[in-house]
Amino acid sequence: MRTPSCYDLFVATWLRSCKTHVHDSPGGSFGAAMDLNTITTVAHPQTRAQLPVWTPGDAWLAGGTWLFSEPQAHLKRLIDLTDLKWPALTIMDSHLSIAATCTVAQLDGFACPPDWLAAPLIGQCCRAFLASFKIWKTATVGGNVCMSLPAGPMISLTSGLDGVCTIWKAGGGEQQIPVIDFVTGNQRNRLTPGDLLRQIDIPLPALKRRTAFRQISLAPVGRSAALLIGSLDADGTLALTVTASTVRPIRLSFSKAPDASALRDAIAQQITDDLYHTDIHGKPLWRKHMTRRLAEEIRGELLGATRA
Repeated sequence: MRTPSCYDLFVATWLRSCKTHVHDSPGGSFGAAMDLNTITTVAHPQTRAQLPVWTPGDAWLAGGTWLFSEPQAHLKRLIDLTDLKWPALTIMDSHLSIAATCTVAQLDGFACPPDWLAAPLIGQCCRAFLASFKIWKTATVGGNVCMSLPAGPMISLTSGLDGVCTIWKAGGGEQQIPVIDFVTGNQRNRLTPGDLLRQIDIPLPALKRRTAFRQISLAPVGRSAALLIGSLDADGTLALTVTASTVRPIRLSFSKAPDASALRDAIAQQITDDLYHTDIHGKPLWRKHMTRRLAEEIRGELLGATRA
């Protein structure tokens, strides 16, 4: 699978923005402005009850920045989630609810309460996207999580803040899965055909912790090769979430402050060599080295430790 170019993503965004000007013809075929020429039907449900029965050849449509970026010859029907009109961001008594259809721009522009010490992570992760502001206005949080790429910054953000996915099951009912467990590998996750990610809930206590962010890529504006988030709880528990360098998010937790040696040992034991990702954006050995280096920087920032 080729990586979409900046031009691909620009075209995808333009097509998605023009969606309201393209409609189903009486015969059910889609207008010529759409580049997915195998699509014969576009459904526009307004409630969960109106979601059509999932069949092979279906795809959910939210932002569409990846969907429209390359041929999808196996698809025949798009199920547009826009008309469900889910509130993008809602502060509840116990958590922040992020709709799967919330755009990156909406998340980045959200005004956080002053006691959310972790709020800077939102902007930092949004800026870890290999995408322009034009993509921000279209790409969704849920789409990035469901794409399940190692470098998905919304995966980094939500797993680093103890996010929990709510999934509408194809057969009815709901399922809650922590983001840290939702992504199982490079472009692999816990969704089964017809499942729909409804929202991701971030516990308020996680948003009130002290946090530290580290990210690196081979190029100044390249795809993340390692993205680590650390958080320090009021009881002294240090949590370290490793993403981008690994094929899935990995959480390390320390009930007592680790020294440099304990941190290195924990990384070596819990992140085996086969878990490090490899592609043109970084080889496993380099990602492993940077993971250890960035983890030590986070330890030093949150614990006031001296590097050993």
